[in-house]
Amino acid sequence: MLAEFFAPRSVAVVGASRDEGKVGHAVFANLLEGGFSGAVYPVNPSSPDVLGHTAYRSLTEIPERVDLAIIVVPARAVPDVIAECGRLGIPAAIVISAGFRETGPAGAALERELMTSAREGGVRILGPNCLGLVATRNGLNASFAPIMPTPGSISFLSQSGALGTAILDWAAGERIGLAHFVSLGNKADVSEVDLVRAWTEDPDTGVVVAYLEAITDGRAFVDAVRTLVDRVPFIALTAGSSDAGARAVSSHTGSLAGSRQAYEAAFRKAGAIAARTVEELFDFAEGFARQPLPARPGTVILTNAGGPAILATDACEEHGVALATLEQETTAALRAVLPAAASVYNPVDILGDAPAERFAEAAKILLSDPNVASLIVVLTPQAMTEPTETALAIAEVTQGTAITTLAVFMGDATVASAMQVLKERGIPGYSFPERAVATLAAMGRYRAIREQGPSEAHECAIDAPTIRSAVDHAREARRTFITEASAQRVAEACGIRTPKAGIASDLASARAMAAEFGFPVVLKIASPDILHKSDIGGIELGVTDDAGVVAAYERIMGRVIQRMPDARIWGLTVQEQLPPGREVIIGVNRDANFGPILMFGLGGIYVEVLQDVTFRLCPVTPREARDMIAEIRAFGLLRGARGAAPADIDAIADVICRVSALAMEFEDITELDINPLIVGDRGAGAIAADIRIGIGG
Repeated sequence: MLAEFFAPRSVAVVGASRDEGKVGHAVFANLLEGGFSGAVYPVNPSSPDVLGHTAYRSLTEIPERVDLAIIVVPARAVPDVIAECGRLGIPAAIVISAGFRETGPAGAALERELMTSAREGGVRILGPNCLGLVATRNGLNASFAPIMPTPGSISFLSQSGALGTAILDWAAGERIGLAHFVSLGNKADVSEVDLVRAWTEDPDTGVVVAYLEAITDGRAFVDAVRTLVDRVPFIALTAGSSDAGARAVSSHTGSLAGSRQAYEAAFRKAGAIAARTVEELFDFAEGFARQPLPARPGTVILTNAGGPAILATDACEEHGVALATLEQETTAALRAVLPAAASVYNPVDILGDAPAERFAEAAKILLSDPNVASLIVVLTPQAMTEPTETALAIAEVTQGTAITTLAVFMGDATVASAMQVLKERGIPGYSFPERAVATLAAMGRYRAIREQGPSEAHECAIDAPTIRSAVDHAREARRTFITEASAQRVAEACGIRTPKAGIASDLASARAMAAEFGFPVVLKIASPDILHKSDIGGIELGVTDDAGVVAAYERIMGRVIQRMPDARIWGLTVQEQLPPGREVIIGVNRDANFGPILMFGLGGIYVEVLQDVTFRLCPVTPREARDMIAEIRAFGLLRGARGAAPADIDAIADVICRVSALAMEFEDITELDINPLIVGDRGAGAIAADIRIGIGG
């Protein structure tokens, strides 16, 4: 896939220029200087030659077939050039020219014209408004970036050209090689999905790193990355995914599920490694590219400084990086070679006067411990410290081993030479412990993703006709939410237990219904205009007798009339009072790009305040459901705390999977909350006490 972009036999630069100040000059010069061995053709109607190569007035004058056209002409001329590419059978074009969708409506119209020409001529387009691409294996620098990276295993895609130049400069400074670099620009055609699919089968790609601002097709992206990570890791940083611009929604789930949560859920589903900052993106890329994955949990910290070692230990706990328990033989061997004041337990502190030889001796002993899978060397420059010699010693000791090795050499000028040695010998070097630990944690997460593999889907039988009837009835009535009674029928059609309930149009029918269900009961206002009933006093719990029904009826009606006088009132919902249990929330919000996002968390009226919730992209498998349950801070309450019986976690997972199946089958369900789901003790099941379902057009 995309072979004409990454391995063309011939390239033409339309807009190649003699003027060193022009982008067309930089692009053609890069093409020549990068080492590309194929034929190159400058196209410029005003110059007889460019940089010693015969120039052609147009593509039609080039005597041989062209595989790739790089276009650097004014935006208005680009559609005609693309049409010419189509007529000549040129299969691929990189449109570096700006002046399209990024400039406003007129530019967007021009971009549509460009793509019409491309589709009619069968031409694939990278860009427009992009930096170009680099394929190091072929010496192809089809960009106006000032740096040609050395060959390596990282394939990098960026939706920002400016960040792309910084990436190339960083790679050169860190002596990290790249397989490919691609600036996507406006993504009128070739997208991140196309690149991920192409690199999935690319033998030169060992790590894919991405800076993303918007994903074109969320579901296709998840599927493509999920396939890729079976072979190589995918590390991504997103920008523009804050929740500030989220649309207004009515459900708890919708108010909590913003763009950031959608991206996190998508990355988790795909098996991607998410970076939180540009620094993390670079750190992770360096770690994955230079070191083997840790074979298993088990990290040892080797240091000459107690304080930084404590910081590293704290970071390990924060990131879930397990410290190795050293064997007795290991600690005995360390005691034999280290000063008496040294600490031979993890972290291993060999004291501030440690020379390079002491680091090397301790490292050799630690690497032989069967519980050690990764090593973090933490060094601070002290009076007796030998930073450069220590870097050389650590590189020599760890060379050829399967132990993941990261170095933290704290300082600047004193350790600069040592950091250079580490780079040259393939050991990632970091200035602070937290960065090294975060990188090791990311590598461990990817190892776990590879080992775990995809989980099996949960087949849930649902009564689709009943659900369709409820959705269609609400739409015919021009309502955006299904009535509470219909929502209960939808839940039951999915196999989710609900309490006995009914709508009483007046006090007499409310009294009769309560007597039929048996006390205690719950009374709730029934209105298509009131979604959060508790906010206006529209719920009365624990009504224990007939007199209580009368009093509660009057109180609810009085509060509703006072606070929402224009609301349409259908009466009161009378519902059996459920036995006490743990309250959780399960909900769905449909993201425009990624589809339904499922939320699970601590339920009740404080869900938006406490925000003890977690998210997954649907469909949610049983394993993912159990992971969600274990992730919330209140999991201890569900597992059983202070002698309390554990909650029925199997029942919660089952409801999560059933809600996921409902959301996947009915695209017009845009929002859903079960809040609370009352969960009994293990084996007692769970009951959906309150259900709200929103629908779209």
